[in-house]
Amino acid sequence: MTFSLQTVLDFLSNGITGASGWQVFAYTMIVTHITIASVTIYLHRHQAHRALELHGIPSHFFRFWLWLTTGQVTKEWAAIHRKHHAKCDTEEDPHSPVTRGIKKVFWEGAELYRAESKNMETMEKYGHGTPDDWMEKNVYTKYSWMGVVLMAVINLALFGVIGATVWAVQMMWIPVTAAGIINGIGHYWGYRNYDCADAATNIIPFGIIIGGEELHNNHHTFATSAKLSSKWYEVDIGWFYIRTLETMGLAKVKKVAPEPKFQHGKLEADLETLQSVIANRYDVMAKYAKSMKSAWKEELEHLKDKAQLEARFLKSSRKFLTREPAKLEAPQKQQLVELFEHSKALETMHNMRVELGVIWERSHFTRDQLLHKLQDWCTRAEASGIKSLQDFSLRLRSYA
Repeated sequence: MTFSLQTVLDFLSNGITGASGWQVFAYTMIVTHITIASVTIYLHRHQAHRALELHGIPSHFFRFWLWLTTGQVTKEWAAIHRKHHAKCDTEEDPHSPVTRGIKKVFWEGAELYRAESKNMETMEKYGHGTPDDWMEKNVYTKYSWMGVVLMAVINLALFGVIGATVWAVQMMWIPVTAAGIINGIGHYWGYRNYDCADAATNIIPFGIIIGGEELHNNHHTFATSAKLSSKWYEVDIGWFYIRTLETMGLAKVKKVAPEPKFQHGKLEADLETLQSVIANRYDVMAKYAKSMKSAWKEELEHLKDKAQLEARFLKSSRKFLTREPAKLEAPQKQQLVELFEHSKALETMHNMRVELGVIWERSHFTRDQLLHKLQDWCTRAEASGIKSLQDFSLRLRSYA
């Protein structure tokens, strides 16, 4: 069997498919999206957080696909991610832009991962429960480099020389999106639904390009939830895939973020209210932040006209008011003290916010003592004369 020079050149140019530019682009978008889905469903939600169980069929497919497209070892990824949550935004966090700088994490996130993967203490402490079967030991871990080489051969065979570009995009996809964007921008810029303990943010409400991982603040608030969206306008495409797998009997969701229930018209907080308030504390504080903003609007004209405070001072003070008090630095606390000299209503709102946090932060109190504090808090809030605080207290009583 002989091949003409033209046949060889055609193969090098177009591969066995002869695909057009648009077809190659579509293929690239599809395969990179499958990689993203594999990371968020298998590595992140299933392996690192145990938020869902996966049937052997999708589990083995995801492992094989990640071997082909990333060379990522499951134990290493899960261990490093678990350590990230345990030590989030501290010096021990493997990839925090708060301590290492946004440029370092964004551009060198993959290198930070590789460096931490060599830390045997991290692997032993955080890598438990990950696959340890024959395939993992003898193929996926032992020859982690071989999968990406095979992927390069496949792409070259399919598309010719342009397959090298397709392969390069595949190899960069996770380092840029996961290591760079999520670990970098996701702790540096964006919006926050919840004032969780670290700096995690939601980058955008449409979790499609990175499989739902864009909703990073939601995830850090409810780390073991299989669902990353929490507001009606947020989209978590990874959750759609999980629910599809569950419908097919190939997955089982173990945990999602708690959703508060209400008993409207409730006249007094009881033990059921207390339990619900503690379980839904992030929702409680998110709603309190909204009440604080309403109080701010009511006080703003007074602060502008009578107190004559500078616009820059007012803008920064508004931000500090809704922040977790324990996170405020000394100059920020002093600024709020200056603000409160001109607004007793805002001072009351701030102090009541601190007191509310005591209900779930002081574990040495008995349930009856905590219930008494909650009831007393509601009584004083409704007697404050501050409409935003009164409305919030009535809502708080109805948690059930």
